[in-house]
Amino acid sequence: MAKFFGNLHLVLVVGLIAAIAVMLHWAGSATVDVNSVFRWMHVFFGILWIGLLYYLNFVQVPTMPTVPDELKKGVTGYIAPKVFFFFRWAALLTVVTGLVIAFVNGYGHQAMTFSGEGNVNLIGLGMWLALIMAFNVWFIIWPAQKRILGIVEATAEEKAKLAPRALMASRTNLLLSLPMLYAMTSANLG
Repeated sequence: MAKFFGNLHLVLVVGLIAAIAVMLHWAGSATVDVNSVFRWMHVFFGILWIGLLYYLNFVQVPTMPTVPDELKKGVTGYIAPKVFFFFRWAALLTVVTGLVIAFVNGYGHQAMTFSGEGNVNLIGLGMWLALIMAFNVWFIIWPAQKRILGIVEATAEEKAKLAPRALMASRTNLLLSLPMLYAMTSANLG
């Protein structure tokens, strides 16, 4: 059993199979179609993305100054690269699955242009906030972090210059995540 739970990929595959089994078993009462499958994936990737955003902002970034220098390489060399791998791909997949949902359901254009009504415009706001956040991840945070973490060569001066920029983009995403989550949940539950 320890071997099974020690293998992340195997646990994910079994979890996926379990989810498909649940979908098939309850297909009579909960429709299984492109919309429902993409909503499920959107929620999964969104939880992964925002969960890692909150981990970085609430745990890793504030803790790093207190980590002894001889231990920092454990975070910057091993943990952070893996965090940023899942962080950036979860951001992209959250956006892609969300756009698929909006356009499959016929409100994508209205949401993106705020030309719908009520919840369509609210979901549009959430979509725009998520797009800004994903832009920050892929075009500000990740390029800076590649250099800060030593994945791409950079001088100490370059790293020092990039750190505040990455932090500001990350904190912007933290700030935007709160209204974005409100818009997404309220538009879908309200």
